Amino acid sequence: MSSSVGSEPRPAGRGILLAVLAYLLWGFLPLFFLLLAPANALEIVAWRVLFSLVFCAVLLTATKAWRHLGELLRDRRVALTLLLAGLLILINWLVYVFATLTHEVVQASLGYFTNPIVTVLLGVFVLRERLRPMQWASIGISAVAVLIIAINYGSFPWIALALAFSFGLYGLIKKRVGNRVDALSGLTIETMWLAPIAVAQLVFVALTSGLTIGTISPLQTISMCLAGVVTAVPLLLFAGAARRLPLTTIGLVQYLTPIMQFLIGVLLLHEVMTPARFAGFVLVWVALIVLTIDRFMAAQRPIVATDPI
Repeated sequence: MSSSVGSEPRPAGRGILLAVLAYLLWGFLPLFFLLLAPANALEIVAWRVLFSLVFCAVLLTATKAWRHLGELLRDRRVALTLLLAGLLILINWLVYVFATLTHEVVQASLGYFTNPIVTVLLGVFVLRERLRPMQWASIGISAVAVLIIAINYGSFPWIALALAFSFGLYGLIKKRVGNRVDALSGLTIETMWLAPIAVAQLVFVALTSGLTIGTISPLQTISMCLAGVVTAVPLLLFAGAARRLPLTTIGLVQYLTPIMQFLIGVLLLHEVMTPARFAGFVLVWVALIVLTIDRFMAAQRPIVATDPI
């Protein structure tokens, strides 16, 4: 017993460290994408896809994991599921980079604050799960918050909702193959599917506004080439954390990313935060607190046959 007690905190401690590093890196993404200006979202995301694929190929070679990748590609269900996942993450990346370049980082942070609530909604409408009273309360509060923010913006907060729903659906689809597909193989197959689209995007940009890579500055060129590393590293860190930590802990740490995005938008990019907009964010945070409390309470209860899966 003494040996198990002594060794248990170490994996958990490593898991928390990996999770914090992953979400910190994701939190700094707005600053990284601003280094790539004046490239537009189409060019940035296209290079992100292609350089991610190159980086994944290097890692697959280093880890000798090509055989496992081949097995996954021969499974039609897995391959097509990852195609759909890739299209959703492409939408997510395009919207997020567009939000950053147009200084809508605060609204993007709202999308990732809202994502856990969207995940609960998907559980209801897609997986037919039954909600507990506190989950319904969280959804109701968040709906009021989105309404307040929409009225204050004067337009529909499409960036926030597009990010929340694209990433929520992405997670739902990845869950269907999660027991078979590791993070590296998943990202590799997704970017393989997206590579032709990325090439088409680059051709379109070249024929219209012109490609910026290699024409602006050494810093911009190097940063663009590092887009694959910046994409893959936090994902792999997160995969390592997920193997070591319970979902309740991951659920708490995930708020680090939108908090950082919010602070970057307000403090560094000086995006406007009117009292009404701030009130909407406060309501979203209240909804997240309610949802988090419900998660902890559910984790404390024993699982019985009538609980939703």
